[in-house]
Amino acid sequence: MLLLVIGLSQYLKHVRPIRDVPIFERFPVLICVAIIWIYSLILTASGAYRDKPNATQLSCRTDRANLISTAPWFMFPYPLQWGPPTFSAGHSFAMMSAVLVSMVESTGAYKAASRLAIATPPPAYVLSRGIGWQGIGILLDGLFGTGTGSTVSVENVGLLGLSRVGSRRVVQLSAAFMIFFSILGKFGAVFASIPFPIFAALYCVLFGLVASVGLSFLQFTNMNCMRNLIITGLSLFLGISIPEFFNEYWNLKHRGLVHTNAGWFNAFLNTIFLSPATVGLIVAVFLDNTLEVEKSKKDRGMPWWVKFRTFRGDNRNEEFYTLPFNLNRFFPPT
Repeated sequence: MLLLVIGLSQYLKHVRPIRDVPIFERFPVLICVAIIWIYSLILTASGAYRDKPNATQLSCRTDRANLISTAPWFMFPYPLQWGPPTFSAGHSFAMMSAVLVSMVESTGAYKAASRLAIATPPPAYVLSRGIGWQGIGILLDGLFGTGTGSTVSVENVGLLGLSRVGSRRVVQLSAAFMIFFSILGKFGAVFASIPFPIFAALYCVLFGLVASVGLSFLQFTNMNCMRNLIITGLSLFLGISIPEFFNEYWNLKHRGLVHTNAGWFNAFLNTIFLSPATVGLIVAVFLDNTLEVEKSKKDRGMPWWVKFRTFRGDNRNEEFYTLPFNLNRFFPPT
């Protein structure tokens, strides 16, 4: 799967077999998922996984847990279908850390999406608007009783860069398809049968692309400055190693490295330090605002970011970040 995605999207992207349409550049994920999915169906039907370990069968088989046969044809989700909501102060405090982590990762995804779409960096007003709508989505998740809350899909941001398609209409149509498939249980089960290695290969490409976009913002700083090299190196290394350290202590007994008698406090700290993006941000912000701040304004790249701090700072913001259907009347830019 990994080799096929790289081959179609990078080496064959200029091949246009149908009327000069860049099929391999626009639809590499769709084509590759279909091919490898069919291949895994053939392997499952032929009994290739029959004597394999359970972990291999769980990851690679397309008929695991009889997903398709047991799924209902129609299922209409409605609010409070699992009963009335409950409230717990401890869980509320614990969820604050999850919201904080989600805001950090979402902000990074917004900036990466703007970069890949060749748009101006989103000003604070646009970031706040996006996180606010994300909060409304989480509220609806709670009402409908979903297993998890809503957050930005980092892999979709990577797909934007891989396929070079950044149209809002594509996102709107995708949302319509998702709503449609949520009602038809059989169709949702078919997509749930996609083997995990297919997703893993896509994540290698898409997450790697988003990570490299984040690193590309360093071009606006002076990377010949030892101060910036130290901040970048520590942020990257600690952002990877500290969450891994916390992850090693995660088990059913302790549930994380922090295990006091206050469960909400444990969940709060463990959730924050299990997020690589959040740990990296904490380290980078602390060092960048304490090490030679006044002397290094130009080396930090601050002059380049000044004009993007407000919505009116760049004329192109109106083109990129105006809401469709004249919704700006209700959400005027600040």
